[in-house]
Amino acid sequence: MSMPRALATTALAALFLAACGSEPNVPAAAPPVGFETITVAPRTSARERSWDGVVEAVNQATLSAQTRGRVLELPFDVNDYVEAGQVVVRFTDVEQVSAQRQASASLSAAQANYTEAEAAFRRTEELVAKQLLARATLDQARARRDAARAALESARAGVSEAGEQVDYTVIRAPYSGILTQRHVEVGESVQPGQPLVSGLSLQQLRVNVEVPQSDVAALREHGTATVVLPGGGRLEADQLIVFPYADPGTHSFKVRVELPEAETGLQPGMTVKVAFKTGEARHLWIPTTALVTRGEVTAVYVVGADNRVGLRQVRLGHRRDDEVEVLAGLAEGERIAADPLDALAHLANAGREPGND
Repeated sequence: MSMPRALATTALAALFLAACGSEPNVPAAAPPVGFETITVAPRTSARERSWDGVVEAVNQATLSAQTRGRVLELPFDVNDYVEAGQVVVRFTDVEQVSAQRQASASLSAAQANYTEAEAAFRRTEELVAKQLLARATLDQARARRDAARAALESARAGVSEAGEQVDYTVIRAPYSGILTQRHVEVGESVQPGQPLVSGLSLQQLRVNVEVPQSDVAALREHGTATVVLPGGGRLEADQLIVFPYADPGTHSFKVRVELPEAETGLQPGMTVKVAFKTGEARHLWIPTTALVTRGEVTAVYVVGADNRVGLRQVRLGHRRDDEVEVLAGLAEGERIAADPLDALAHLANAGREPGND
């Protein structure tokens, strides 16, 4: 073996031995982060299923005429807001007022007739007691008095009925709400029972949902539901009413979700998502303030065991107030940045761009 070749072999052997005896080059752990972190932990929450429902007003009605007349006034138009007790339709009342006056006159005559009959009965009663008149005369006087009393009661009822007919010429709103339809116009003649106006109240709403029969048992067991509002918020239902029969065609059950009186932005006729509790499960929940949105990607800054920070995409589920459920992308015990801006500043100070974890 030549001298140069022997020296090269010796050098390679020395390098091999050095490599075998040394530790691998592992990057050192980063220093602790200087921003607030959140440790992801599961907690028990409701397991839910959602279906579409239709919002409707609890109080909605069509007001009909209760007397005949001609429409004199329609103060409100469709979509106008009406306070409870305000006049929505007014009729001419000439016929009704005339009938009321006639009933009052009949009452006066009946009252006078009864007063006379009562006085005659008293006189007859005294004379019979003194045995100056026959007993039969007293019976006749009593009969005339009782007939006069009955006529008086009938006249009083007639006055009350005539007064009601006058009141029926003015139609008032039974509750505050929105006028949705006018069935008559000014100048039209109407008859009792004819529809006049329709309206509904926005103060109390409910949602009707069609639910498959396979899920009805769980709904009845838990009796809890929330309505997902247009802005993303959630509204707890006041009451859940599951109808005791199914639709023969669809085999689904109708569920009525009663809502509390609150400003929700819901309007009758809208469709909304209703989430029903069907059980319980353990889910991961994080604050919505920890989320980062880049285009169509939602992510969080994850702090690893070595304190290195990376951006990781997550898949989300339900939102509740200021929290959101994480379906995929995070595991129990991992740490995330409470404020993404703080994590971004940390990475900038570290002198590198945030990468995907």
